[in-house]
Amino acid sequence: MTDLPVIRLKPKAEARAIRHGFPWVFANELVTDRRTKAIRPGSFARLEDSEHRALGVVTVNPASRIMARMLDQNPEAVIDSEWVTNRLRHALDHRTRLYDAPFYRLVHAEADGLPGVVIDRFGDTAAIQPNAAWSDLQFPMLADALQHVTGVSTIVKNGSGRARVLEGLPEETALHCGTLGGPVPVSMNGATYMADLLGGQKTGLFFDQRPNHAFAAGLAKGARVLDIFSHVGGFSLAALAAGAEHALAVDSSVPALALAQQGAEHMGVAPRFGMRQGDAFGVLEALAGEGARFDLVICDPPAFAPNKDALTAGLRAYERVARLAAALVAPGGYLGLCSCSHAADLSAFRNASARGIGRAGRRGQLIHTGFAGPDHPQLPQLAESGYLKAVFFRLTA
Repeated sequence: MTDLPVIRLKPKAEARAIRHGFPWVFANELVTDRRTKAIRPGSFARLEDSEHRALGVVTVNPASRIMARMLDQNPEAVIDSEWVTNRLRHALDHRTRLYDAPFYRLVHAEADGLPGVVIDRFGDTAAIQPNAAWSDLQFPMLADALQHVTGVSTIVKNGSGRARVLEGLPEETALHCGTLGGPVPVSMNGATYMADLLGGQKTGLFFDQRPNHAFAAGLAKGARVLDIFSHVGGFSLAALAAGAEHALAVDSSVPALALAQQGAEHMGVAPRFGMRQGDAFGVLEALAGEGARFDLVICDPPAFAPNKDALTAGLRAYERVARLAAALVAPGGYLGLCSCSHAADLSAFRNASARGIGRAGRRGQLIHTGFAGPDHPQLPQLAESGYLKAVFFRLTA
């Protein structure tokens, strides 16, 4: 680390944000001469401002719009196994205070000081998403440090998703070490979820919704529940665990619904659990045509606005979901709407949801606003780390 290359901010680039904790440097903020462009993606470098003052150690990827990611504001830091181990220990200390069982997001990328690294833990198994070039290059070191800190014996490399594409990395998901005999059962909020770590969406389960599942479950006793974009039964199985009369899970993925069914069978609630496979918008319209009504409807769609360019269309999609879902809520019932689009902030999402409810001819009281669980900490300087929001309404008319 003593002979690291140096990259430098342009004279008009704002160094103050970096000094105050913003973790990214974009390509148009850097002096990108031939030497800088030749740096191997994932390599380490020292970042300086335009006056040659050191700002810290970064990882560099000339192929990415985010050309540098801050690793350590100490310009003399050595990014090695000990450094990674210390970051993992710090992250683990937080999670073990939160949860009795080792099922959680262990590392939430920049917010846990490991840029572009996501680690979800499933007991003795962990899934690592190396979404930045440095973490892909240093994956063996990450995996070894993870085993040392946590004692997990099975590690999956989950190299899929849009973030890797933006980094110029190939998609690849594989078992790095250990054994995996099939989906892993995960207990949360009294429900059992089956997480497919090799073939499921993301890392196999969405730990971020845990507190929102719990809030919805508190409304579910004796209720008829509709779970739209259900994945492996996130809201519906939690509702059944809390005493729902019946829950219907709707998703376009046959494998995800099969895992939801396995979870319901594992819990002993299969007679009260139903599934419907198909496009969510089409199913919502079909259910309205059938005269179906539910006491609790929850919609947890994928990111309709993954970036600013998609924001307008995304907000229209959220409004449409709210309109179609509101029509299915029984008088006095509840509607929960979720967004994982960081480009749509809470105000914009809440307003789109309210417009949709109004367009359905319904009136609603906003009763709760939810976010990701505390195992998904936010970096205050990085809005993208606070992507998830959920709004719950009681429809009064």
